[in-house]
Amino acid sequence: MTEKRISTNSSGDKELLDGNPRIAISYRANDLFHAEGAIAVNAPAETIWNLLTDYNNLSTIIPKVIDSRLIEDNGSHKIIDQTGKSGILFIEKSVRIVLKVTEKFPNALLFEMVEGDFSTYTGSWSFRPGSSREQTFVSWQTDFKPTFFAPPFLVSFLQHQDLPVVMKAIKALAESRYHKNKESNS
Repeated sequence: MTEKRISTNSSGDKELLDGNPRIAISYRANDLFHAEGAIAVNAPAETIWNLLTDYNNLSTIIPKVIDSRLIEDNGSHKIIDQTGKSGILFIEKSVRIVLKVTEKFPNALLFEMVEGDFSTYTGSWSFRPGSSREQTFVSWQTDFKPTFFAPPFLVSFLQHQDLPVVMKAIKALAESRYHKNKESNS
C-alpha cells in the first residue's frame, strides 16, 4: 500500500466541500497500520465535540461501536472502555480497547490505548474552523497494530469500507442536531 496524505489545509478543504469523506490507509514498518479520514461538517466544532465526547452513548452515534463506557473521569483526561465490530459478509470480528482520552477543547481529542486487542492504538480527532462558524473540518487519524493476524489487504479493505460510514454518520448527526437546536432557539 502506498501512503496518501489527506490534506486538511485550506487548499485541501475544497475537496471536502462535496460532503464526502477522504480516507487514506497505509502499511508501515513493524506491521503498523496508519489510517486517516477527513470530512467537512456544516456545524460548529462544539456540536461535533459534544457528540464525540458523549462517551456512554457512542454506540448510538458511531457505526461499528457496539459498546462504549466512560470508566474514569479526571477532567480533561478520561478512560473509555469500547468494543467495536467490523467484517465482511458473514465474517465479523469484535475488538475491545480501553482508551486514555485527552480532551483539548475545542481543537482535539487525543487517544491512546491502555489495554485491549492491539499492541499499538493511538491517534486523534481534530476540529478546524471552516469558512464560517457553521462549518468545521473534522479529521481523524490513528496508528494501530492488532495483536491478531490481519493481512494488510484485508485491513485496507475494511478501513475503506468502515471509515466513510463512520465519518458520514458523524456529519449527518452533527448537522441534524445543530439545525434542530438552531430552529428551536429561533
